[in-house]
Amino acid sequence: MAASPIPGTETITGRHRVAIVGGGSAGISVAARLRRAGVTDITLVEPSDSHWYQPLWTLVGGGQATLRGTRRAEASVIPDGVRWIRRHALAVDPDARTITLSGGAELAYEHLVMAPGLQLDWDAVPGLAEAVGHDRVASNYAPEYAPRTWELIKNLRSGTAVFTHPATPLKCGGAPQKIAYLAADHWRRRKVLDHIRIILVIPDATLFKVPEWGRVLEGVAERYGIEVRLRSEMTAMDGDRREITVTDHATGRTETIGYDLLHAVPPQSAPDWVKRSPLADPAAPLGFVAADQYTLRHPRHPEVFALGDVAGLPTSKTGAAVRKQAPVVAANLLDVMNGRTPSHRYDGYTSCPLVTARDRMLLAEFDYDLTPRPSFPLIDTFKERRDMWVFKRYLLPQLYWRGMLTGRL
Repeated sequence: MAASPIPGTETITGRHRVAIVGGGSAGISVAARLRRAGVTDITLVEPSDSHWYQPLWTLVGGGQATLRGTRRAEASVIPDGVRWIRRHALAVDPDARTITLSGGAELAYEHLVMAPGLQLDWDAVPGLAEAVGHDRVASNYAPEYAPRTWELIKNLRSGTAVFTHPATPLKCGGAPQKIAYLAADHWRRRKVLDHIRIILVIPDATLFKVPEWGRVLEGVAERYGIEVRLRSEMTAMDGDRREITVTDHATGRTETIGYDLLHAVPPQSAPDWVKRSPLADPAAPLGFVAADQYTLRHPRHPEVFALGDVAGLPTSKTGAAVRKQAPVVAANLLDVMNGRTPSHRYDGYTSCPLVTARDRMLLAEFDYDLTPRPSFPLIDTFKERRDMWVFKRYLLPQLYWRGMLTGRL
């Protein structure tokens, strides 16, 4: 039976055993696992009535999936027995163990799971907030803009296409370049690739931080004739002039590039209220929640755990990381509830499905040490493969909806 949200005007009383902030993949996965373990009195704070499967937004932008197919009603994914409060979290007081919610309500808790995700800082690049979604600018990082990416790609026959990557941690670090490869492959098939200049702006020293896959991606970029700007970032843009400013952080030089298509990825950070909270890591300028990288427990507030994009962990922010983090958080929270020391550990596993063509993909899996951690030992995931593309497009969404969000996977 679908969960019914508590409206924003209702009084919230009592101290709840577990409060979970965030109804995305991380929050729902932990809630489902706790319910399967028999935990009662779980309260979930989530203002949205939509739940998105965001990994498919790259394929929406590449013309290979529909936006409608990535959305379900939030009520349909909340586990039975979990109380849903459809409000915004505004502040947290870990000493009093309370969360301030929109509408003036206050939620008291015994244990807290922080999983509100991150925010897209469109205003961090001058001119980007005004330009995105208009004229020749799109982004797969928001559902309202992803379909526009495909419209721009399929209508471009010549000119300059620019794809950018911010210098902050972000959701799915490979997504900014995956759409460049999808676009290039489409233009190759349409026989217009030779008429299009493609520029990929990357803040890192390499295309991918794990060398085994980085070398393959260098070959992919070369195959499509993509100009790669390493150690560089889009620092300003002028939508009226269709120009961006790219800063080379290695030399300090700036370059003005005109575009006919711009796929822009905004800088990203913890939600502002999290940045201001005592749970934020004081050493993290972007405000991510402090958490032990192995137990995912807050170092100063032992009743608090964090996972997903908001957690300040030295690994890529992906759905695959959440899939490995959720069992650790649920199990360690059960340990704490029963007076035990957390006994489960997260090793930093993350995964990035790197789509390199309209029917090919690399599957990069690695841990905190950047050591490859393949899940398919008999399949060479260091090569572009069609079966891996099929896995991403058709199997992973089903595993997400039916396995991960239900606490079975």
